[in-house]
Amino acid sequence: MTDETPPTPGPLTDQQQTRVDYALFDLEQARAEDLTRLSPDGLILLVERLRTRLDDVLAILKETNRRN
Repeated sequence: MTDETPPTPGPLTDQQQTRVDYALFDLEQARAEDLTRLSPDGLILLVERLRTRLDDVLAILKETNRRN
């Protein structure tokens, strides 16, 4: 039987932690938004911002996995 649990990433650098903190902040802001009151343009901007943050956090995961 093999252990298929992915390795736990190592500690984050200060820069990586800052990037994660920005992503968490943007996510909190998006959760607090009343989406029914946003214009279509506002929704597009919100989705784009979250997509960018998600991409950044996934890049951090790749960086930390490469170090292990």
